[in-house]
Amino acid sequence: MDPPEATCSSPPLSMEARAAAARGLLLDTFEQLSEAQLKRFRHKLRDAKQDGRSIPWGQLEGAEVTDLADRLTSFFGPETALDVTRKTLKRADVRDVAAQLKEQRLHRFGPTPSALLTEYKKKYREHVLRRHAKVKERNARSVKINKRFTKLLIAHEEAALEDQPVWPLEEPPPERARRSDTHTFNRLFSPSEDGNWPLTVVLQGPAGIGKTMAAKKILYDWAAGKLYHSQVDFAFFMSCSELVEGPDTRSLADLILDQCPSRSAPVRLMLAQPERLLFILDGADELPSEEGHCTDPFQATSGAQVLGSLLSKELLPEARLLVTTRAAPRTLRGQENSPQCAEVRGFSDKDKKKYFYKFFRDDWRAERAYRFVKENETLFELCFVPFVCWIVCTVLHRQLELGQDLSRTSKTTTSVYLSFVAIVLSKKFTDNAARAQGELLRLCLLAREGVLRRKAQFTDKDLGRLELHGSEVQRLFLSKKELPGLQKIDVTYQFMDHSFQEFFTAMSYLLEDRGAPGTPAGGVGELLSGKVEVRRHLTLTTRFLFGLLGTQNDIKVPFSFRASERVKQDVLRWVQGQGLPRPAPEGAGKADALEGAEEAEEQEEGEEQEEGEERSDALELLYCLYEAQEDALVTQALRTLPELVLEGVRFHRMDLAVLSYCVRCCPAGQALRLGHCALAPAQKKKKRSLMKRLQGSLGGSSSQSSSRKPQASALRPLCEAMTSQQCGLKSLTLYHCKLPDSVCQDLSRALKEAPALTDLGLLHNAVSEAGLRKLSEGLAWPQCQVQTLRLQQPSLQDTLLVGLLRQSPALTTLDLSGCQLPGPTVTCLCVALKHPECRLQNLRLTSVELNEQSLLELRAVRTAKPGLVITHPALDSQP
Repeated sequence: MDPPEATCSSPPLSMEARAAAARGLLLDTFEQLSEAQLKRFRHKLRDAKQDGRSIPWGQLEGAEVTDLADRLTSFFGPETALDVTRKTLKRADVRDVAAQLKEQRLHRFGPTPSALLTEYKKKYREHVLRRHAKVKERNARSVKINKRFTKLLIAHEEAALEDQPVWPLEEPPPERARRSDTHTFNRLFSPSEDGNWPLTVVLQGPAGIGKTMAAKKILYDWAAGKLYHSQVDFAFFMSCSELVEGPDTRSLADLILDQCPSRSAPVRLMLAQPERLLFILDGADELPSEEGHCTDPFQATSGAQVLGSLLSKELLPEARLLVTTRAAPRTLRGQENSPQCAEVRGFSDKDKKKYFYKFFRDDWRAERAYRFVKENETLFELCFVPFVCWIVCTVLHRQLELGQDLSRTSKTTTSVYLSFVAIVLSKKFTDNAARAQGELLRLCLLAREGVLRRKAQFTDKDLGRLELHGSEVQRLFLSKKELPGLQKIDVTYQFMDHSFQEFFTAMSYLLEDRGAPGTPAGGVGELLSGKVEVRRHLTLTTRFLFGLLGTQNDIKVPFSFRASERVKQDVLRWVQGQGLPRPAPEGAGKADALEGAEEAEEQEEGEEQEEGEERSDALELLYCLYEAQEDALVTQALRTLPELVLEGVRFHRMDLAVLSYCVRCCPAGQALRLGHCALAPAQKKKKRSLMKRLQGSLGGSSSQSSSRKPQASALRPLCEAMTSQQCGLKSLTLYHCKLPDSVCQDLSRALKEAPALTDLGLLHNAVSEAGLRKLSEGLAWPQCQVQTLRLQQPSLQDTLLVGLLRQSPALTTLDLSGCQLPGPTVTCLCVALKHPECRLQNLRLTSVELNEQSLLELRAVRTAKPGLVITHPALDSQP
């Protein structure tokens, strides 16, 4: 059945009757004009165009009012003639007569479709403002969206890896991630560099990062007239998880009417201008990968098919889409007009503090909690995720209420979630641990069933089967939703946040190992089996599993769980099966390897996306190990992966913290390769006021600046981890990484103290001469263990080579393949090689261009030092 429309009260008129009525209204209007006003009206009418056409001046000049009315009606048509006349009267400054004509026209002909739609736009915006003025928090408390929303960092797609240096320079580049204010939201649909206006914008980010809240704020700001006011007439927010699991068949028109104040909305008029519509699809990850097609907005079908057709542009291809997702749906790949992607990066440090003060609403408690978190560096980093920040605030609020020690709050996502669950359950199950254990088991089974089946909503039947109806855990962790169906109200339940469903799923495997009654068989292998691309939706669940494997002894919980040795062995076998690193150019002087690397960069776009996904898998594995926070387990896991390769990774501060922890725990003989990696741009430092800058310049700031400590590089956490006595890192290779001097300074310090590092590769990193000097200082340190140094650098200083060969205590192999070595440099090199203090045993010069004089000098060195192996293709041939 077609949806109802808003209709006019007047009966329809025939064409002749409409023309006669229009002429009558025009005659009445012109009779009210003076001679001067009528003359001015004719002159203004000469410029009045409709569809590029206007009445010739010869037909207007000197025309009587009767002729003028006839010519207007015959040239433009009845209704259009009235609209043109009204607008021309306003331009001729006869506004009272124009207003009177407008009322008469409305009374005689009724509203035009455009007028009807314009009037309804205002009504719909007011409805959206009322409906979305408040949002529910996870504890079911409603708060005003403008008061609770804290700005997020959003980075646009143009911040590409190839356009940025890998490690930030001493002066950070302009900040590419912008705070989510009105300007940033407006830029989402701005034209790309090639001038194309995007019809689809994808907001990507991990669970809990604030994508849904940002999408709701965009809808609210649009209704308030702050966003897209010249581009979008109607905007609709659609939750993919709710609509996919809805039992009824609905059309797109039905879904639109569900969001309107009444079913009499002019939905046909809305759909007649799809280019003026914005659909916000929240949680596109929930859409099934394969679904039927739908091209008719009035065709009743499944919610998944309607949303999938919108996403694939088979339905209303001209409409704008704003999609939130953890990873870009494959439906969007390969579209003719590629979607514009933006990464939601959570809170900046400044906005973390703002969130604390908004949450606590008590300055003393907010300041105390914020200071504690700020001093706990790892916990402070975790708070960039808004949902984690909410959990941390909830846990700290409870601890402050009970007067507990805040230091009990842990530093991983898993331990923060576990602390939250422990506090909530302890509050409800004060003296009944057995009941808490039983209800938690059943809740975990419900979560697990949903995650494995990609199901986020549960029915009364699902809860009844597991005896969860009326339980405490239902009230604590499940939210009830009533969705309007075609015949009745559908009641569904879902976890307070999908991340909690994933957390309880991970916990179910540890409880299963305890022989929980009713727990399905299958073991942890059920979660970890399958190809990577098939189980991407299980990423967070897998992290939580690793986090729960590391026994959280410092968190008191009102239930018992412990990972058995069998579960740990299953997990370790999964780590071992994560695949071997892809071969990368080692810089052993093979030109074909370098050419192959360059060719790899020129692969087609689809292949690059797949490679990007593979590269991120290694970092995701490190995140899993980091969650465990059990050094012995991490060391044992890394022993099955002797070489870690991270390529094309865009490191954030938390990523570096994760990598550094794993490096600190790596076993003896471990190798690490970082290639084509990049850092997220550093946040800009807050500018000092003019007065403070003047005071600094007048108050002897030169002495302060001279005593200022060297700036720490973003790589310092990794360098410090390498110096740990338990670190077994043997080989480190950095290739195609632009290393500024600050990174070289920190790396130099690490070379002085790293207990196991014997192999260092620096290949095509654009290191400056000052940076090379800093590195040589570390290599020349008496305690430096580096035996093999591989360098691929456009030019090398003579003094640097001499210093390396004479002073490096352990250096036995030097690989300069691919370097540019002019004749004078080779001469200095040969002098250093003959020096008695030079301990070098292998010198590799593969693919280095050498002249005949340089070859003669190298042959002389080989004769003088028969124990020194010099490798170059031309050395063994006769001159």
